Amino acid sequence: MRLGPFDVPVDPDAPEARQWLNDELAKPVYEASRPSWFDQVSKGFADWVGSLFHPGAGLDGWLPIVLAVVATVVVAGVIVVSILLFGLPRRNRRASASSELFGADDERSARELRQASVAAAREGDADAAIADRFRAIARDLSDRSVVVVLPGTTADHVGREAAVAFPARADALSDAAAVFDAVRYLGRAGTLEQYERLRALDDDLAASRPVEFADAER
Repeated sequence: MRLGPFDVPVDPDAPEARQWLNDELAKPVYEASRPSWFDQVSKGFADWVGSLFHPGAGLDGWLPIVLAVVATVVVAGVIVVSILLFGLPRRNRRASASSELFGADDERSARELRQASVAAAREGDADAAIADRFRAIARDLSDRSVVVVLPGTTADHVGREAAVAFPARADALSDAAAVFDAVRYLGRAGTLEQYERLRALDDDLAASRPVEFADAER
């Protein structure tokens, strides 16, 4: 049977019907709606997770283990990504601590402060020797985690906090804080005798263990 130009075959054979279907599906409107590889992978993963909860899956005893493994992998991935982005956390206390010390920006270590105080004392500058020696005491106690020195921390606070850890030196710590405040803030002239007392206190504290540390070892 020969078809006219306006006739539409309504009963094509199998090969012809298959060709018509392929031609129709090849049109852009159908191509745009076809699932991407990501859609297919996502659906496959969702189907797999759903199968774990299916009563007939036979994984009732393994389900908690599977979920625990998946959770562990996710947490480990988050940790790895965090390390790659932000780096390892610093364990050095001095690196994160403020460099401010009694109102001054001072990054010197306790050893450097002691050396500066000795040099000042040799030159007869008692005020500088006293100020640097008390700063050395505060820095050393901070490094040993005996006291916490933050911006705004006063010498009197350091003395009182240190006295808790060294009760036998409470009076000496109180006197040292008072001498530092008198020289540093009140403009009073210090003496080399006062410096020597601070130096002896610093040496004594450096060679002693705080009471809470000593009690913890018993």
